Amino acid sequence: MDLFPAVEPHDSGHLDVSDGNSLYWETVGSPTGVPVIHLHGGPGSGCTPGMRRYFDPDAFRAVLFDQRGCGRSTPRVDDPGIDLSTNTTVHSIADIERLRVHLGIEQWIVTGLSWGVTLGLAYAQAHPERVIGMALGAITSGSRKEIDWITRDMRRVFPREWERFVEPVPENERDGNLAAAYARLLADPDAARREEAARRWCEWEDTHVSLVPGWKPLPRYQDPAFRMMFARMVTHYWAHDCFLAENQLLDGMERLDGIPGVLVHGRYDVSGPLDTAWDLSRRWTGSRLVVVDDAGHGGGSFTAVFVDAIDSLRSRVSSTR
Repeated sequence: MDLFPAVEPHDSGHLDVSDGNSLYWETVGSPTGVPVIHLHGGPGSGCTPGMRRYFDPDAFRAVLFDQRGCGRSTPRVDDPGIDLSTNTTVHSIADIERLRVHLGIEQWIVTGLSWGVTLGLAYAQAHPERVIGMALGAITSGSRKEIDWITRDMRRVFPREWERFVEPVPENERDGNLAAAYARLLADPDAARREEAARRWCEWEDTHVSLVPGWKPLPRYQDPAFRMMFARMVTHYWAHDCFLAENQLLDGMERLDGIPGVLVHGRYDVSGPLDTAWDLSRRWTGSRLVVVDDAGHGGGSFTAVFVDAIDSLRSRVSSTR
């Protein structure tokens, strides 16, 4: 299934949550449709107008929002003075619940991509009674093994690019937590050092995201404000193991038993090898895994398959409403 036609929000606003944060949110589609929330990637990527097109506007009431610290939410973490100590997975789960209550939604489908999968699984395991289905793409679980794979073990695939990636890191820190080392660089008093760290981090993101031939760099990384916001958020979360206990999500998958779910993952996704999706699906009764043979961490027919996964939940959840 292709993307649905472009639509404009029928409602939007800012919701004050905790610690001085205000979240931008919007709803698209039918006000009486099946409620669904979309969780963007990153962390720190924010939502884009194109994400509205994942949802059939005649069938869904889709909620999109920018997670705290990024996009149109305030304050944004591209300001180096913004404290990140109250930007954690637990805070984001609470934000989702506050948004659900604010919009008067009893239960909803949860969708997400990449980091949005990790956050979506953490939310669903905390509040399974609020989730009537899940469609998740580019599967991650926020484990230390996954973070080490991207920041360190990927050197085996991209050795030249990895050497450039670690070059700004002091030599005595290169054997440690590289995300934490970058987080310190991004908090440096020298603006030029901060900018260079953000640029190098985003170069590495563009390198490791796919092995699909013809993959092109994301234009969003050319925006210095986005680059800084994204790099600060990702390194903050990864430095702290996404604020999850080791294997927390994998060990908690039984909490989702009975909730229908579709996991979509690209065969060529080198930044997120397929075993994470496989292991999660094996622990989740009621889920199915769809492997997209022409895609990496996106690309190819990935988006079409993801949209079809969302749409397939419509009939499966209708009886629960």
